Amino acid sequence: MSDYANSAYDPAPLQGVLDQLAPQGRAALLPALQAAQALYGHLPEAATAEIGRALKVPLAEIHGVIEFYSLLYTQPKGKTVLHVCTDPACALRGGEQVLAALCRRLGVQPGETTPDGAYTVEGAPCLGLCDHAPAIWMGQKAIGRVDLQSVDDILQGRGDHPITACYGETKYLIGRCGKGRATTLAEYEADGGYAGLRRALSLSPAEVIAEVKASGLVGRGGAAFPTGIKWEGAAQASGQPKYVVCNADESEPGTFKDRVLMEEDPHLVLEGLLIAGYAIGAARGYIYVRGEYPAAYQAMANAVEEARQAGYIGEDVLGSGYGIQIELRLGAGAYICGEETALFESIEGKRGFPRLKPPSPTTHGLFGKPTVINNVETLANAPRILLQGAARYRQLGTEKSPGVKLFCLSGDVARPGLYEVPFGVSLRHLLFDLAGGVSQGRRLQAVLFGGAAGAFATPDQLDVEMSFEGLRSAGLPLGSGVVMALDETRDLRMILTGLARFFAHESCGKCYPCQIGTQRQYEILRRVADGEALPGDAERLADVGWTMADASICGLGQTAASAVLSALKLWPELFEAGNGKL
Repeated sequence: MSDYANSAYDPAPLQGVLDQLAPQGRAALLPALQAAQALYGHLPEAATAEIGRALKVPLAEIHGVIEFYSLLYTQPKGKTVLHVCTDPACALRGGEQVLAALCRRLGVQPGETTPDGAYTVEGAPCLGLCDHAPAIWMGQKAIGRVDLQSVDDILQGRGDHPITACYGETKYLIGRCGKGRATTLAEYEADGGYAGLRRALSLSPAEVIAEVKASGLVGRGGAAFPTGIKWEGAAQASGQPKYVVCNADESEPGTFKDRVLMEEDPHLVLEGLLIAGYAIGAARGYIYVRGEYPAAYQAMANAVEEARQAGYIGEDVLGSGYGIQIELRLGAGAYICGEETALFESIEGKRGFPRLKPPSPTTHGLFGKPTVINNVETLANAPRILLQGAARYRQLGTEKSPGVKLFCLSGDVARPGLYEVPFGVSLRHLLFDLAGGVSQGRRLQAVLFGGAAGAFATPDQLDVEMSFEGLRSAGLPLGSGVVMALDETRDLRMILTGLARFFAHESCGKCYPCQIGTQRQYEILRRVADGEALPGDAERLADVGWTMADASICGLGQTAASAVLSALKLWPELFEAGNGKL
């Protein structure tokens, strides 16, 4: 029976949505699909056909998009979908056991739906709740610190949204965080909010860019590209219109800083985006929020509306003559969309495949126009820089790494949470003095830096300086700010297998080195973790890893083996044949 013949499908509500979205054409494809899924619980063929007609997108291409994103469904799911995180931070705390317990309780296997259609249970990649591991995402609600005894409570709707503890020797970025709710516009303004934007509007765009360049601010998403130079490149590029984009697709396992900023201080992020837009002359901005962050998306949406009504967004911002409109996009489950060009493709209504570079986004970005894209934490630094000036900003941190940094501490640490410190403190100070050391009084075995795409530090590196230059000299990545502690009881082979599984699942498949390499890496590590390593497996892992690093198109494949290569160097005995499972 066709969907049109199915009484459960009523095209009228979808038509109202499409009437609003149709003028955007293909760029509205992802919002249209998400709206249809919200209406019907999945994407019936009739609904996708109607979307194709309204947006003038071929049905075959629509199906290509649907199949690319893990949070879009062509088949009915349960009324409530339970996403159980099984990535490293949650796996350390029993995420796999929670998944198994929920499946037993409901009589299903992972990925299946209960006969009554009430629940679907799925394993999930990192949900950005690493400080509250193990975590689940239930419908639109995040629940942390789940244990086997709380399964029934969860199914009955009990469980609060986790509140991340925010610590720091400075509180430039997290001063309004830690209360478990979004800061309102009135609260933000009372605390000096939007004063940075006001000062920016009193300067020329070139003067704003000069201030940011002088501050030494670099990207906080992992690439560490100088922010002012990026803004200058887009400002000087020919072509109109220009776009400014906030990359809020935070998906790196172990990372949750951007989620906290968006959920609890959304106007700080928005103010930074508006400053960037003014600096480059952008008439439109986009905020692309990770699909697994519905609370953050809603907080940012509310902030945008508040700011629009207050005159911070519109055709004439605060009477300055500068105009900008801001639009939100919600991702649909694809780690690769954290890569800037893949994110552009997603906004444009396509599969999130990364583009070849050059050209760079500053000249050929979103819709082929000059674009600045910055991550959430990067933008959150801009208001203070513009308000207080570059010289004062540089008083914190080191000469080569000025300012402050947010670190996400998780794993076997006594006080997990979000930590703000000036660049230059030691790992020892961060982990032991501020975070209380290793939990349960155990000894430290290793620290995973940078998330799944990171590398391991050992206890003899505790005095490494937490700065770009300090970590670089130690062969460690700063990355997105992940600091995941692993105590002496952890089997590192299981950790590595979990990381490899993540990359094998998240590879977009555009280039063969990554598509095939991540699968081979996972297969070998799974064998090693099961105590069945073969002679030569260490060499195979190294060969696969360096091939991906050298030949992959984007950063996903180029760093998919980083942690494995780090472990091969530090603990070669883990990969030897005959070394039984711990």
